[in-house]
Amino acid sequence: MDYKLIRSDRRTLALEITREGQVLVRAPHQATQDQIGDFLSARQDWLSSRLQRVRDHLAAHPTPDAAQTQALRAKALEVLPERVRYYGSRMGLQPVSLTITGAKTRFGSCSSRGRISFSWLLMQYPREAIDYVVVHELAHLVHQNHGPAFYRLVASVLPDYRQREALLRY
Repeated sequence: MDYKLIRSDRRTLALEITREGQVLVRAPHQATQDQIGDFLSARQDWLSSRLQRVRDHLAAHPTPDAAQTQALRAKALEVLPERVRYYGSRMGLQPVSLTITGAKTRFGSCSSRGRISFSWLLMQYPREAIDYVVVHELAHLVHQNHGPAFYRLVASVLPDYRQREALLRY
């Protein structure tokens, strides 16, 4: 199995799979190749299933080319403000501003000043997932954390938010 080995001053071995499907093994400087091999063997089932999930996700959401990027950005500019208005009126909330970004690791964010940003990559997901991210970010206008009150607010608008959130994971 191909993997990238990263040695450091850590005490334990750790396994990570990147969003791109690369396997990373983090190991202490003194760990032997046999120890690393045993570590990987013991986690082979988890590793295989997780790699398959990442591959399936990458196949379903390929990196868009320039024309696709432009189309997704245009769709985001059309869809997201409307969804924010709809859910904002239901929740009695309105952001100070709304921006569309090309963020690759976050679908949305909300600043402490009430500015909400969404990634145009969100447009590759079903409407249920998009609505979840919109409600999630609007809820941050009230609760700047992920505490119980935050999730109660999200659930009051989208009782099935956990299923919607799961659409975003791989």
